[in-house]
Amino acid sequence: MESIREIFRIGVGPSSSHTMAPRIAAEKFKTNHPKSVKFRVTLFESLAATGKGHLTDVAIKDAVDPLPVEIIWKPDYQLPMHPNGMLFEALNRKDQVTDSWKVYSVGGGALREEGEKLSLKSVYNLSTFSDVMELCKNSGLSYWEYVQQCEGEGIWNFLKDIWDTMKEAIRRGLATDGILPGGLGLPRKAVQIHKKVLAESDEFKQTGLLSAYAMAVAEENASGGVIVTAPTCGAAGVIPSVIKYVQETTGGSDKMILRGLATAGLIGTVIKTNASISGAQVGCQGEVGSACAMAAAAAAQMLGGSLGQIEYAAEMGLEHHLGLTCDPVNGLVQIPCIERNAHAASRALSCAQLSLLSDGTHRIPFDDAVAVMKQTGIDMPSLYRETAKGGLAKVFRQRHRSPNNM
Repeated sequence: MESIREIFRIGVGPSSSHTMAPRIAAEKFKTNHPKSVKFRVTLFESLAATGKGHLTDVAIKDAVDPLPVEIIWKPDYQLPMHPNGMLFEALNRKDQVTDSWKVYSVGGGALREEGEKLSLKSVYNLSTFSDVMELCKNSGLSYWEYVQQCEGEGIWNFLKDIWDTMKEAIRRGLATDGILPGGLGLPRKAVQIHKKVLAESDEFKQTGLLSAYAMAVAEENASGGVIVTAPTCGAAGVIPSVIKYVQETTGGSDKMILRGLATAGLIGTVIKTNASISGAQVGCQGEVGSACAMAAAAAAQMLGGSLGQIEYAAEMGLEHHLGLTCDPVNGLVQIPCIERNAHAASRALSCAQLSLLSDGTHRIPFDDAVAVMKQTGIDMPSLYRETAKGGLAKVFRQRHRSPNNM
């Protein structure tokens, strides 16, 4: 498996697969073709269907500026390897193609070329969580110690930067109100929720604070702010919310936070290796579902859970998001994405707490939940996989066009 550095990426929203990765690809293609005078980029299936809402074209144009670029949208055509396909072409002054590059945005800001294997940078020799858990049981290692063993001491400085960026995203989100960009006229809610919960009785505080923190980050993402993919931009609010809340309520140290992040990263890497974190490939179960599993594992780790309890928390977090569709209204990472981050944060902490009330024994291993998530994504109709053609996106579009609502 690859490094957890590939799961946690600092970048600009609103989408890791539709904004961050296309920008990175465009920058790379421009650098590799310094003599080109213009470019042409064709976007396929999911990238084309929701690319404008995710600012894919804006990201590409910014990356190749000041050179001109033509964007071609092909939402009804899929390249063979992944729904998020891109074809970059370099052109000369006669509009002749001098070179081309076919590349895919495979989730979490990562790119993969045609025919390229899933990971060329193997850091972990094991690829299933059951094998990791067995190794840790036999060696006496905790999950975070296993991460340190494989990644090296430098992983802690990396995770500190990740946590600092997450904290700053929460801070900005709790200090900013107004309307989110994109045309839906959706107001930010994190500020008001945070103010209200601080004035309420204790019975509201867990849900209120988790929601405020998660929505603060999700709203920053929707506004194009700097966030951390965890494991994607669309699910970026879940993990920061949970670990901040656990730290505040337990008085835990930042060292405890970083260890929780290491465990979360391990869970996310197992999911990415054996299934997918791409909404275009498996629906939102791969984004928010994965984030919930990662956050649940981090919380269980921070609260002193055993190896089995941590695995159980992660399994519940993923299991109870199976089948979750990706149906962004108008292709924006706003409805239902922002509230979904808040709900997943609450569920993640509940999963951690429930696992700690048990001895960690359960019937469905985490690896089985990952396999089911992958198969569910394969079986899921494409209109529920980040195309904005089905689900809530379709209902909203129909209601908005209805004569009775105009």
